[in-house]
Amino acid sequence: MRLLLISSSVVHGYGYLDHPEPEIRRILDGISTVAFVPFALRGPYTEKVRERMGRMGFGVTEVRSRREIETADAIFIGGGNSFRLLKRMYETELLDPIRERVHAGVPYIGSSAGTNVATPTIRTTNDMPIVYPPSFDALGLVRFQINPHYLDAEPDSTHKGETREDRIREFHEENETAVVGLREGSALRVEDDVVTLVGSRPARVFRRGQEPVEVEPGAELRIEN
Repeated sequence: MRLLLISSSVVHGYGYLDHPEPEIRRILDGISTVAFVPFALRGPYTEKVRERMGRMGFGVTEVRSRREIETADAIFIGGGNSFRLLKRMYETELLDPIRERVHAGVPYIGSSAGTNVATPTIRTTNDMPIVYPPSFDALGLVRFQINPHYLDAEPDSTHKGETREDRIREFHEENETAVVGLREGSALRVEDDVVTLVGSRPARVFRRGQEPVEVEPGAELRIEN
């Protein structure tokens, strides 16, 4: 498998997909057209992706059914609301075809919600459940969970609500699966079973019953649940 799982498509100080562009070019080397799944957002989403990918030299085909997946040279699922995205993926019966194509070697790029659905479930998303998918089970392309847009607690903040770390600890009260807190500006490059943190920010790995561990860019993540 070849995956690029991006925390966010926009990073402070950069435009849309600017920050991960080198890694996008790397995973799409030799490929001319990308199949884009637009279900996470409403509006002219595909046009935005087509314009940006076009500046990198790639064409974009919009995915509306499994037909576009079955002929795809690469797959990109963008950000938005993870619940809406997964619901539409169930309705259009895309999960099995995407799994099959990715396991056959078709490159997969996910950003934010697209990263969430690459994991076993969407239980570690930050999104509100604005719709109800048939299941929280997702593609399961990796064996661990990811929390995109991971935010560290501000020590001087007067906010008294739960932090992201609190929420992930709550997840581990009910679940065993490890969680990668993926800060904006970072991504995971997955090549078969090798997972490497890329980008400009460290990630934070949470395991049930253990203290979280910081991982620096360039390091290989060895995550066993």
